[in-house]
Amino acid sequence: MPEYPFWLGGVAASMAASCTHPLDVTKVRMQTLADSGGSKRPSTLTVIRTSIQRSGAQSLYAGLTAALMRQMSYSLVRLGSYERLKEYISKGKKATTPQLLLAASLAGGLGGIAGNPADVLLVRMTSDSIRPPEKRYNYPNAVAGLVSLVKEEGVKGLTRGVGTNTIRAILMNASQVGSYDYFKTKLLLHPIPVLDVQLKDNLLLHVTASTLAGTFATTVCSPADVLRSRVMASTEGTTFTHILAKSFREEGVSFLFKGWTPAFVRLAPNTVLLFVFYEQLKSGWKKLAQ
Repeated sequence: MPEYPFWLGGVAASMAASCTHPLDVTKVRMQTLADSGGSKRPSTLTVIRTSIQRSGAQSLYAGLTAALMRQMSYSLVRLGSYERLKEYISKGKKATTPQLLLAASLAGGLGGIAGNPADVLLVRMTSDSIRPPEKRYNYPNAVAGLVSLVKEEGVKGLTRGVGTNTIRAILMNASQVGSYDYFKTKLLLHPIPVLDVQLKDNLLLHVTASTLAGTFATTVCSPADVLRSRVMASTEGTTFTHILAKSFREEGVSFLFKGWTPAFVRLAPNTVLLFVFYEQLKSGWKKLAQ
């Protein structure tokens, strides 16, 4: 069993999310803006400038409480269970690449289900300012939003978009956590091409492996991420099929990668910070336990 507590990944993810939250807000607003009244693809800078002009710079921190709630449910479960599942599937031996991907996928699915209510709140709170006033949710914080969500939409509201969210979580964990483990192992075994530099298990290795993992994860997860955001931001009567068909009809297949740039700008540093914080927390906990 790992020499650190199950919840340590949630703490590391919360620390990383606190640093990159404005980029997550921009990404969600880009992904949902077309549903809010137009099909023209906005640029990253346009969305940031519009958000600041309408609601001030503080609007880029909208939904921070929901982001922290999400990390302490979704990321806590996906990172904590990944280490346990990896050890179980590999029977205590060094895990192969297929075993890493299987463990990461299963852990991601569990995390997606656990974090779905917070994800609904996060998408709604971060996209609220670009919606017409009469269609805004106006959740003051994540706890109040959770109460309001259950009161107005019942338990069903907590599972809104759970299908696309779980698929996205599986893709995210496999492509982010699984690939980080893969890149980290390969970089430890082989020197970096061209530079002919052999890395050791230190901060440089963690940053390099997490940057590669962030780039890979952004591309793999983009389609599911866009669909998840639009389903969760929509009204109760709008179905997944309707959103998918409408988006394809009005924007073409490129809508599946809408918001890729802010997603990468957010996910790459988020991935780096997540694993750097996680590695340091694990190292510190092991030292305390000795």
